[in-house]
Amino acid sequence: MLPELPPLPALTRAECDFLDSYLEVVDLLGRINPARTTDTYGALRAAQALVGRATALREALTLMHDRGESGIHPVTLTSALRLLDGERRAARLTVPPAQAS
Repeated sequence: MLPELPPLPALTRAECDFLDSYLEVVDLLGRINPARTTDTYGALRAAQALVGRATALREALTLMHDRGESGIHPVTLTSALRLLDGERRAARLTVPPAQAS
């Protein structure tokens, strides 16, 4: 049985959409990362999907702005990102360390 995770912090619907879209973009960029992929077709598909997810990210931020949510709360959103495995997912965006000879 898996341990129970702490609850996500209270977020507006727009903040949830913002985080979901952001993590989807991160996942796609990780699939495209030339330092971590070996398949051109998979990278191509991820690049094609990136346009739609970037649009969703823009729409979530636009909605937040239109509703008067002028600030992004990094402490709260960082907590949510950690609970959503954001650190592992974002690690795929980096260049792996050099191999020791």
